[in-house]
Amino acid sequence: MPPRKHSKLIYFLQEELAVSPSSIKVALKHCEQDPGPLPMILWQYGLVSLEQLEQIYDWLEAA
Repeated sequence: MPPRKHSKLIYFLQEELAVSPSSIKVALKHCEQDPGPLPMILWQYGLVSLEQLEQIYDWLEAA
């Protein structure tokens, strides 16, 4: 994911879904160790719900 879109995604996660900065930081760290889509990592580690995951992918599709 390009850095600009990545920062927009992080803004969306914090502002629209109220994901905490610490949760995002944990997910980003896991992305470095085991590359994968940030939304899936957030969900796999229980940092977002399945409903929030769907909202994230809907947002990504529309972005």
